[in-house]
Amino acid sequence: MTTVDEALPAQQEPEHKRPNAFVRLYRGETSFDFVGRRRLWYTISAVIILVGLVSLGTRGLNVGIAFKGGTAWEVTAPGTSVTDVENAITNAGVSNATVQILGGRTVEVQADLTNLPANEQAAKKAAVQVEMARIGHVTPGEVSVTDVGATWGSEITSRAILAVIVFLIVVMVYISARFEWKMAIAALVAVLHDLLITVGIYSIFGFQVTPDTVIAILTILGYSLYDTVVVFDRVRDNARGLGSKGNMTYSDVVNLSMNQTLARSMNTSLVAILPVLSVLVIGAQLLGATTLQNFGLALVIGLAAGAYSSIFIASPLLAQLKEREKRYASIREKLATRADRTGILTPKAAALMTASATGTAARARGRTPAPGPDRTAAVLRPGSAKSATAAKSAKKPAVVPAGDLDDEDLGPGPDGSDTSGNGAAKPAAGGGGGSATTPPGARRPPPRPRKKKGGRRR
Repeated sequence: MTTVDEALPAQQEPEHKRPNAFVRLYRGETSFDFVGRRRLWYTISAVIILVGLVSLGTRGLNVGIAFKGGTAWEVTAPGTSVTDVENAITNAGVSNATVQILGGRTVEVQADLTNLPANEQAAKKAAVQVEMARIGHVTPGEVSVTDVGATWGSEITSRAILAVIVFLIVVMVYISARFEWKMAIAALVAVLHDLLITVGIYSIFGFQVTPDTVIAILTILGYSLYDTVVVFDRVRDNARGLGSKGNMTYSDVVNLSMNQTLARSMNTSLVAILPVLSVLVIGAQLLGATTLQNFGLALVIGLAAGAYSSIFIASPLLAQLKEREKRYASIREKLATRADRTGILTPKAAALMTASATGTAARARGRTPAPGPDRTAAVLRPGSAKSATAAKSAKKPAVVPAGDLDDEDLGPGPDGSDTSGNGAAKPAAGGGGGSATTPPGARRPPPRPRKKKGGRRR
């Protein structure tokens, strides 16, 4: 017969779905293998750098007049297209000009006229100024004109290159002194990676390079270095902690450190990129600020490249360099055949292991007796002295067979009573009127010598 409980369908327990990657990231439950996939990261960077180098060799950089010298004209002309401006400049006799329109209203034209004779330069400058005034529906005097000499531009270029070289040298010295030279090499490679990617993107898309771009590049190199140093500091701490037990390879230590700092790196990068994007979009595109465009564009590209290099380039490269050391190479060989290898830990598991080890050590310290004299060596009987001298003199009397003792040998008991067995309590030695019990702290008299069987005392 089928019962009601059997007829009802069995209640299934709800299945717990695994949280997505972002939830696990902020819970400390990620165990991404960054070092194991280093070939993928290296390939992506190599392709971008190679394309940028090819573009540099064929097209070069769109260098502004601040580096090569020349003349710049700027006017406000809403609704003007680049084609209209280029046609107007060509009518003025200048064919190699660079035209930019910012925010749909500010028109900027740059041209290098330094190779022309002085009279021809002045004539073409005046013609372009007239055409720009016609486009903007203003007088020629309202057109902004800026001249930069070739000598000043070359000096700016040499100083920019010198600033980058000095920066790289200081980076190497600092990280070598703060950490070690292998970390300095990994950080230097990451910085050069960011520099090559930024320059390559500028060449591929034809973005103009200005002094503001150089300042932005130095800024992003410092940001990339900061993010890399934070990761390396975590790697060093883990190598001295969990990695010092011999059950983790250096690659496992690096992977753990990366998973611990991944959320922080992503948050820092987003917090840095979003304000720069707002400056680039609002300040440059809507308000037409040329300086903000040159500065913000380099920052956005460099910040993205710096965040990528600190996670996917510097740390895997450091693991490769350290795995070649004899110590970590032997650990890898030993763990290859052992079953107790820890492997890639999640930040949460690493925190639990650290807390467990700390609690075990604390409990072990609590069970250890404090250093001091051996309290079990001399156990004091009631009524005996508690001083150190009395403890030394309190020796255990010799054991005598019961048949060799008489009633007198037994003496008074601890409370002053007679132990002879006659039932009559005798006063304690020391006089009549005294207390029947031995006062605390008083010394008991030594035992009397035993009698021989013949009646003589020994």
